[in-house]
Amino acid sequence: MRILVSGAGVAGPVLAYWLTRHGFSVTVVERAPALRRTGGHAVDLFRPATDISEKMGVLPRVEERATGTNRMTVYREGSRRPVRADLSKIFGAASDRHVEIMRDDLSQIYYDATRDDVEYVFDDSITAIVPEGEVRFENAAPRSFDLVVGADGLHSNVRHLVFDEQSRHSTFIGAYLGVLTLPNVADLDGELLIHVGVGRTAGMYGARHLGEARVLFLFRSERELDYHYRDVPRQKELLRGAFAGMHAHVDRWLDELDRTPAFYFDSITQVHMDTWSRGRVTLVGDAGYCPGPAVGGSTTLAVVGAYVLAGELARAGGDHVRAFPAYERVMAPHVRGSRAVASSAAKTLIPTSPLGVWGLAQGARLISALPAGPSRALLRLTTKSARLYDSMTVDDCPP
Repeated sequence: MRILVSGAGVAGPVLAYWLTRHGFSVTVVERAPALRRTGGHAVDLFRPATDISEKMGVLPRVEERATGTNRMTVYREGSRRPVRADLSKIFGAASDRHVEIMRDDLSQIYYDATRDDVEYVFDDSITAIVPEGEVRFENAAPRSFDLVVGADGLHSNVRHLVFDEQSRHSTFIGAYLGVLTLPNVADLDGELLIHVGVGRTAGMYGARHLGEARVLFLFRSERELDYHYRDVPRQKELLRGAFAGMHAHVDRWLDELDRTPAFYFDSITQVHMDTWSRGRVTLVGDAGYCPGPAVGGSTTLAVVGAYVLAGELARAGGDHVRAFPAYERVMAPHVRGSRAVASSAAKTLIPTSPLGVWGLAQGARLISALPAGPSRALLRLTTKSARLYDSMTVDDCPP
């Protein structure tokens, strides 16, 4: 059985790995001319995703490329005295098994685990999917596939082609994020430096192996802003307007916008769909159920979704009529929970009031100061999303 996967980010290679292990023939098509190295931000793998990575035999590489960020210094806007917190204890209170890794590194690791057994077609994109099985491409000649899976992210091309009316499936949750790469002039080693104000948060961190730093900007907006998601100059202009005058540190970060070798900007948007499947086509990861970039654990959700989809196709012997609904039933509660996590996290990370700013700083300090047991208890009391990902259970489907 031949299966086409669109997207070589995270969900695509994980899905390709497990489909191949289950005996399917897999082709992955990727619009970029090579594996993307876009300077993306750090992502979190919680217990279910680390368990799946371990089964793939790549967990040692994942842990080797972990960012090593374990300390946080928080500056409240208008206050000179920072609050310091132990990030490792905060993550430990939320998950028994957690790795933070740069997204580009994770994508490379999953790709390396599959490239010898999976056909990768770069610098091409799907232009049409015919119900009978033919797929047309921007550059390559048409080919026939039994199934097509969109693993192509928040702005999914497959979702647009098959489900249409993309805006109908997107729910803006009132915030934006930007990421830029810059020299690690602050010599940050294992530390996240963060500035928090009402409606805006900016943080800088360095991974131990990068030799450079990342800055993550998060800011609120009551309405969706007018820009195209590929209009980089306009996106940089919006960031400057949102963060001007916040702090001398932040001003220096903004000065790097025109020199940064890598930049990313997007809305924090959730994808809400009644079903992720239509005919012989289904969606996985952000393409089908993005809970919100940077706030909803979307990477863990994508890894779990890819594993579940491959397993259900194996159980059904490739019969998508049985496999796709089973996949959606398993993932539905995880998706609902992740959406709730994202909404809650966005309110915490981008406070809406001075009290919220104070609470973010002091809450982080308190959780990191307590012993492990009380800190976990406090986190459960203060957020309904605590330990959501560790509670996900995924049935094994041995190849």
